[in-house]
Amino acid sequence: MIAEILKDMIEYFENDVRRINHAIKVYTIAKNIGENEKVSDENLFIIEIAAILHDIGIKISEEKYNSSSGKYQEIEGPGVAKEILKKYNLKHKILERVLFLIGNHHSYSKIDNIDFQILIEADFIINIYEDKLLKDSIVSIKEKYFKTKIGNSYIETMYLNNI
Repeated sequence: MIAEILKDMIEYFENDVRRINHAIKVYTIAKNIGENEKVSDENLFIIEIAAILHDIGIKISEEKYNSSSGKYQEIEGPGVAKEILKKYNLKHKILERVLFLIGNHHSYSKIDNIDFQILIEADFIINIYEDKLLKDSIVSIKEKYFKTKIGNSYIETMYLNNI
C-alpha cells in the first residue's frame, strides 16, 4: 500500500519534481528513524503515509492563497490527503492520525507522540539542506525540536560534525 500511496503522490504533483523529491526524501528519513527507533508497526505505517503526504496541501495552497506557507498547507493538506487515501480503506484511527499529522506538521507545539516527533525531525533534516540553513539555525532547531536518538545522530552527522 505504501508504494501505491507514493505513486499517488507523484501523480498528484505531476511535473513538480522538487516537491516530489522532497516528499520522497522526508519519507525515507522518517521511515529510517522510525525503524531504528523501533516504533510499533502501526506507528511506522502512520509515519510512512504522513511523510509521503505531509506537504500534499502545498499545491492547492499556492493556487488558492498564492502562498506555500505552512499554515495554508495545514489547512488544505488533510482534505487532499483524505481524497487520495479514501480508496485504501484505512482503519478510521489510522486515517484520522495521518490527517492530524498532515494538518499540524508546522505546529511544533502540538507534538504529542513519537509519530509526530519523527515526522518533524525528518522534515527538518531535509529542509535544512534544501533551505541551505546556517549552523546557528541548525543548532537552534536541534536544541528546540529534536528528541529521538537517531534524529539527533543524523542532524549532528549530516550538518554539525564538520562545521
